[in-house]
Amino acid sequence: MTTRTRFAIILITAPVLAFAVVGGLLGKTLGGQETYAHLRVFDDVFRLTTGSYVEEVDVDRLMHGAMHGLAEALDADSAYLTAEQMKRLQSGAAAGPADVGLDLTRQYYLRVVAARENSPAAKAGLRPGDFVRMIGSEPTRELSVWEGMRLLRGAAGTPVRLVVLRGNAAEPHEVALTRELPPALPPAARLIQPAIGYIRVAEFADSTPAALRQAATRLQREGARSLVLDLRGTARGPLEAGIESARPFVQSGTLAILESRGEARRTVSAAAGDGGITLPLAVLTDFGTAGAAELFVAALTGNKRAETIGERTQGRAALQRLFPLPDGGGLWMSHAWYLTPAGTAIHERGLQPDVPVPQPDVEFGSPPAAGDQTLEKAVERLAGRIPS
Repeated sequence: MTTRTRFAIILITAPVLAFAVVGGLLGKTLGGQETYAHLRVFDDVFRLTTGSYVEEVDVDRLMHGAMHGLAEALDADSAYLTAEQMKRLQSGAAAGPADVGLDLTRQYYLRVVAARENSPAAKAGLRPGDFVRMIGSEPTRELSVWEGMRLLRGAAGTPVRLVVLRGNAAEPHEVALTRELPPALPPAARLIQPAIGYIRVAEFADSTPAALRQAATRLQREGARSLVLDLRGTARGPLEAGIESARPFVQSGTLAILESRGEARRTVSAAAGDGGITLPLAVLTDFGTAGAAELFVAALTGNKRAETIGERTQGRAALQRLFPLPDGGGLWMSHAWYLTPAGTAIHERGLQPDVPVPQPDVEFGSPPAAGDQTLEKAVERLAGRIPS
């Protein structure tokens, strides 16, 4: 074993032990002896690869790969940050205020959760489920979601090139996008039939609860006796905004449950003054319904206030926190997550619709399919629930 390798092992031991102390990195609770057994195996693998691999190993590259693998084994939203990335983060150097409107997860490559409404990515035809194989000159196979989202940001008007795969197609598509400042997207409301109102919620923000209440109240004054709430492709916004936005529709009961390691569950409940909107509801969901939108859906369906129509949601309901590490790196890790009112998990599982309506497949570059089967099904279901 070389002097460099011995020195590397000493440097690496501290962060590895720190990971063990932080806990949960192997996806289950480990007792003391079991923890040391895993660390002994890690040490054996490290020594074998640095001492017996066919050529001399780059120790830094090896260890960064190991740390990335540990974080990636947790969930798509957790990430290992190198010392260089931590310096950039702690210096306050922003990646840029503009983006292309994509939200990402990990599934071998980076994968599109949603393309923000009217964003450069949406106009270019990117859809939930597309795989992003490259961002600029960076392959995404070893990129975390955190780093991928950072690479998509920049100054308004600057270009970024993506290489995208869709479905089982082997042919990649190169897409040139121009970053733009994301506009505010308040709820948009209209009557789609004399007695049925439609509200499109494209994103959640601190202002969404009040805006959603106002939109529903206005539609009710205009004659709506039931509402369609469209949350397809809605993936942005603080998780708490999704819970608060459910209050106008839920008069009593549990809205969500927050669970974290080693702490008692915290229940978020409806309060006095909630539940002023009592109209029958149908909520439209798809693979791009994520985060705050999922908590909104769970609060409504968990209290039997709405029927969901469409596709299974994404399954992103965790809160992340940054844990600095002794080597200057960091661990961006999910430390708590929200559950449904019944106490079932949302994160990495999603919410199944009451009435499944699959989205039609669209070839890259082709126009969207004519008609909207999900909305049509919602109107059909609500027609039978409108009070006489």
